[in-house]
Amino acid sequence: MRVKIPRLMIAATGSGSGKTVLTCALIALLKEEKKKVAAVKCGPDYIDPMFHQKFLGVPSRNLDTFFTGEDLTRSLFVRAGRDADIVVMEGVMGLYDGVAGIRKEGSSYHLAEVTKTPVILVVNAHGMGKSILPVIRGFLDYDTDGRIAGVILNRTSRQFFEVIRPEIERGLKLPVLGFLPKQKELHIESRHLGLVLPQETEDIKAQIASVAEVLKETLDLAKLLAVAEEAEELPADEPRKTEEYSADRHKEAEELPADEPANAPEKTCGRKPAAAMERRKSRVKIGVARDEAFCFYYEDNLRLLSEAGAEIVYFSPLHEKTLPEGISGLLLGGGYPELYAGELSGNVTMREGIAACIRGGMPVVAECGGFLYLHETMEDMQGREFPMAGVIPGKCYYTGKLVRFGYVTLEEKHADFLPEGETIAGHEFHYYDSTANGADAIAVKPVSEKRWECVHKRENAWMGFAHLYYYSNPAFAETFVRKAASYADRKTAVTGEKENT
Repeated sequence: MRVKIPRLMIAATGSGSGKTVLTCALIALLKEEKKKVAAVKCGPDYIDPMFHQKFLGVPSRNLDTFFTGEDLTRSLFVRAGRDADIVVMEGVMGLYDGVAGIRKEGSSYHLAEVTKTPVILVVNAHGMGKSILPVIRGFLDYDTDGRIAGVILNRTSRQFFEVIRPEIERGLKLPVLGFLPKQKELHIESRHLGLVLPQETEDIKAQIASVAEVLKETLDLAKLLAVAEEAEELPADEPRKTEEYSADRHKEAEELPADEPANAPEKTCGRKPAAAMERRKSRVKIGVARDEAFCFYYEDNLRLLSEAGAEIVYFSPLHEKTLPEGISGLLLGGGYPELYAGELSGNVTMREGIAACIRGGMPVVAECGGFLYLHETMEDMQGREFPMAGVIPGKCYYTGKLVRFGYVTLEEKHADFLPEGETIAGHEFHYYDSTANGADAIAVKPVSEKRWECVHKRENAWMGFAHLYYYSNPAFAETFVRKAASYADRKTAVTGEKENT
């Protein structure tokens, strides 16, 4: 069985070419045309999907072939787009820029290739004349799969567009679908992860709507939609459920040699279905920190936790005084806690409550910003030091430069959250460092193979800088939920009280 999903990718010759502005304006324009739009961001970028969701009101997902390979990436895409009238993908960096800038995996082009998606190439034409033709020609020469289906010129005038359009179409046999003049009124500030957070940009909805109005006059929307409609059908397979991964691992456990018992402690992680979850009739509640300070989450990570048996309960370490009732696990994601160090520190009951829960054995996964929050102290960007949760004996401080950047794979020194010998993929991008980075896992860069020790890991805790992508090893999500279920069962056994469901 195959499924038809109209789709296109907005990609570019490089970062700063205007992909995000154009993508957002195009989505706004399509919504005005009463299209049911879904958005996809290529690569490990949290902020662009927030723009898609918060300011445009469309579902948005990250897809990355480094994290999930070809088949699973395609399946995740089908799930994200099968109910939409059109899927708009936003590329990352330049079209061919992948892992370490040189490998195909992780690039916009590889995602387009895997999902059979037509690419609309955005070219910054400001300050260029006919030299724009060899630039486009070079990108066409690298297009071995025939993905580039059209071009849009950005930051140029109508006069130049009318002159250069026939030159491009005659010389390169490539449709020019429109242009976007330079927009003085739209300015999205840069910061650590490419763009500022959506809520920090004044009048962003109005600004995007203004660009969409311009696109009505400068973009051939009918041709663009025709390109999207011509995208070929894809296999209708959706990602496997976590119970299917469990079943496979259960089968592996049954096939272990007789001299390697299936219940050996070092072999149990992921080897058997989550027995605690099988016994339970209710879903286990996991508290997820989500506010201005903690906002970096892959939606598919949260979905995978839900499929594994978790009920996601959001809370704010900034604004709420206590944790939600009935939770049996904590997920502290990334974000910008350094911008709210004083407020987070001042919320004493929350940080002490979180520390008490973790010390009492509640399972926790803390990534990057959440990892910072769990230290004894954290500096803000002015060098002022504030008390934090105090779970990790050390302090975090601003370095003024990018400490670590890019993809990593992580393997535990002693298998617990992951099956023996297996890894999980992640991404690092932080200007902060810690005096106590941990030494319970080994991180490895995929091209240079540079490696270093990282992660504080306890029986029920995984705390480190890397943002993890759970679908790169679903056993991680399954194990986290199983640990939370076991904690809930122990708590119930001790107190004699039923869970608050």
